[in-house]
Amino acid sequence: MKAYSPQLWQLLPLVVAISLVSTLAQADDSVLSVKFENDSIASSDDGHFTSGFELNWAFSPSEQNWTQRLATALPDSLMGSADMVAFRLVHQIYTPDNLRQRSLIEDDRPYAGLVYGGMSLYEDVPMGDWRQATDLHLDIGLVGPSSLADSIQREVHRFTDSDRPNGWRNQLGDEGLVNVALRRQWWHTTPLAGKHFAHGPSVGGALGNLYTYASAGYSVRWGDEATGIPTLTPNPGSRHHMSASDGWQWYVFANVEGYYMAHNLTLDGNTFSSSHSVDRKEWVGDASAGLAIAWEDWQVTYAAVQRTREFDGQEEQDKFGAITLSKRF
Repeated sequence: MKAYSPQLWQLLPLVVAISLVSTLAQADDSVLSVKFENDSIASSDDGHFTSGFELNWAFSPSEQNWTQRLATALPDSLMGSADMVAFRLVHQIYTPDNLRQRSLIEDDRPYAGLVYGGMSLYEDVPMGDWRQATDLHLDIGLVGPSSLADSIQREVHRFTDSDRPNGWRNQLGDEGLVNVALRRQWWHTTPLAGKHFAHGPSVGGALGNLYTYASAGYSVRWGDEATGIPTLTPNPGSRHHMSASDGWQWYVFANVEGYYMAHNLTLDGNTFSSSHSVDRKEWVGDASAGLAIAWEDWQVTYAAVQRTREFDGQEEQDKFGAITLSKRF
C-alpha cells in the first residue's frame, strides 16, 4: 500500500498554528478585537461595501520574538523596532446596489468576496513635542467563490428576511491576493478641558493586486489618552486602544483622508483573467468620525465614514460604519 504523503499546502495551517502558539508564549499586553463593518450601521443602503468582519490579536513582542527580530531587520527609514504586533483574519463582501437582478449589472460594481490574513508591525517614536506612529502591514488571501461570500450573504439575508441576492453568478473569479501597506501618522497632544487633545497629519501607501494607492489625511482626537484612532477599509490594521485600563475612559475622533487610487481589484476586476469591472475614479475622499468607550479591560468603538464616488456611473456616495469590541489580557 502506498504511504500517504500530505501536500505542502495541507501542512500550512499546522505551521501557522505552531508559529502563533510560540509567538503567544513570548507576548505581553495582548488585546483581542472583533470588528464588524456594514453599510447598515451608518445608512439604510445595502450595496457596494456590504459587510466586513475582522478578528484581530495585538500584543507587545519581546526582544526574542521572531516578529521583533523581523522589525529590527527592516531598514531604519521604515522601522527601528516594533512596539506592537498584530495578526488578523478578514472577510469582506462587495455587491451592486440591486441585489434582486440575476443578470450582469454592467454599470455597477462587481460582486466580490474577499478572505485574507494579515500581519502588522507598529512603532511609536517621540519627536520633540510630536509622536511619530508607523504602521507596516502585509496581507495574503484570495478573492472569488472560494471566499464563500455568496453563501454567507444568502444565509444572513434569509435569517434577517432581507432581499435574496441573486447575482452572485457574476462575481469575480478566484485569485490570490498579496498586498503591503505603510502608514505614518504624526500626533501632537495638548491638555484641553481636563482631557487630551491630539491632532496631526498622516501619509500612506499600498502596493499589491488588491489595492495600490497613495493617501494623505488629517486626524483629531479628544478625550482620554489612546494610541491612535480606528482605521477603515481600505486602510488595514488599527490603533484605537486606550493607553490605560483603569475605570471609565473615552474619546471622540474625526478624520479626513484622500486617496490616489491606482488599482482597486474590487472595481477593476480580476488581474489575470477576464471579469466584470467598472471605470474606477482615481481620486477618492473619506470623512469619518466616531466614539470609543472603555471600562477596565473592555473597549467598544464606533466609527462611520462617508466616501466620495469610487467609479463612473455611481449614483450616490457610500456610507458605512464599524463597531469594534476589544478585550485586553
